[in-house]
Amino acid sequence: MRNLICLFLTFLSIYATAQTSLEKEINDYALKIEADLIRWRRHLHANPELSNREYNTMEYIYKELSALKLPMEKGAARTGVIALLDTGKPGPVIGLRADIDGLPVKERVKLEFAAKAETEFEGKKVGVMHACGHDAHTAILMATANVLTRMKDQLTGKIVFVFQPAEEGAPVGEEGGAALLIKEGLIKKYGIEVMFGLHMAAGLDAGMFQYKTGGTMAASDRLEIKVNGKQTHGSRPWGGVDPIVTSAQIIMGLQTIVSRQIDLTKEAAVITIGQINGGVRNNIIPEDLIMIGTIRTLDANMQKSIHDKIKTTVTHIAESAGATAEVTITPGYPITVNDAGLTNRMLSSLEKVVGENNVRVTVASTGAEDFAFYAKEVPSFFFFLGGKDPNVSPLDAAPHHTPEFCLDESGFLLGVKAFCNLVVDYGNLRP
Repeated sequence: MRNLICLFLTFLSIYATAQTSLEKEINDYALKIEADLIRWRRHLHANPELSNREYNTMEYIYKELSALKLPMEKGAARTGVIALLDTGKPGPVIGLRADIDGLPVKERVKLEFAAKAETEFEGKKVGVMHACGHDAHTAILMATANVLTRMKDQLTGKIVFVFQPAEEGAPVGEEGGAALLIKEGLIKKYGIEVMFGLHMAAGLDAGMFQYKTGGTMAASDRLEIKVNGKQTHGSRPWGGVDPIVTSAQIIMGLQTIVSRQIDLTKEAAVITIGQINGGVRNNIIPEDLIMIGTIRTLDANMQKSIHDKIKTTVTHIAESAGATAEVTITPGYPITVNDAGLTNRMLSSLEKVVGENNVRVTVASTGAEDFAFYAKEVPSFFFFLGGKDPNVSPLDAAPHHTPEFCLDESGFLLGVKAFCNLVVDYGNLRP
């Protein structure tokens, strides 16, 4: 018995020494790649491209990673890049994902590498900007691929680096993003058994991580409402049926669904109208009007209930005004769910990077993420990396998807270390 105990203690000592050595290697290699990490991020930030149009981004990622001599697939889901690190030893197949697309936002941040690109989006001339941190995500994963490739001899299994296009949503009429990658067979082709992903958080201090077990980001569904009235002269509204006034009443009615008809102690929900199109002249009441919006939910039963209530509210308000209305709800991203068992097992990987006190539980976000599609296929863990200058108040930090969005680059290296430690630890901790 004493001999068995001694052998066990010896094993623990060897294991702990090996883990400490791997952690040191990760830290050392990460420091060596930091200058490239920042260079990659700044290039990507200065040269953003919209969803399914990331042609130059794809070529840049492919070119910069070619030095690693990894098998790579270019053009996945139109404009994505997949790189494979095969250690040649039995072990898990781990997927790491970064999104690469920008947004139709004109940058107002005064940076030397600020985006100046312009393009057309839904018939309008728009600026293009990495206003959600995807440039950082991509650079972090590129750096991670470099570090893990250098450590290949000490790893087992395979690591699949997924540089995914169109996270913000493919253009109308096109497929894209995670859903298209999965449809093309990403998970089955590579045998991916677990996925890890991170997202910059502009309101969280650099040097910190946040996470939530279970539902962490909301389902996002597209809402379109067409209100049909009767056209008339603007001076004689009684001669027609005004779809604009009717739409105003509908918008106000929609807000009472969440505030008065849903149990918000269970989960949060949001209904937002973000676009209104109708009318051609100041003195003509138009025949119809179209409103487009988004529905965010964190519970499947609440999602169905809200959809039903939207249809009832819209059609009845329209009817009360003498108009008619058509409601179209198009499914978007599902709820992003962090696997409970996987999340609990992998927390120590984040804690060893920034310390236990700097890894915090957060509340669910009503933002949406197409990482959710991976989480429906395999156990997944999606977490948040702080991107705010600690000297800036959270109230003053510009939100995601805005022209003033800005990230503190000092925390990016922590994302690389987190990915690397997750890969190393998962090989030892998986059931």
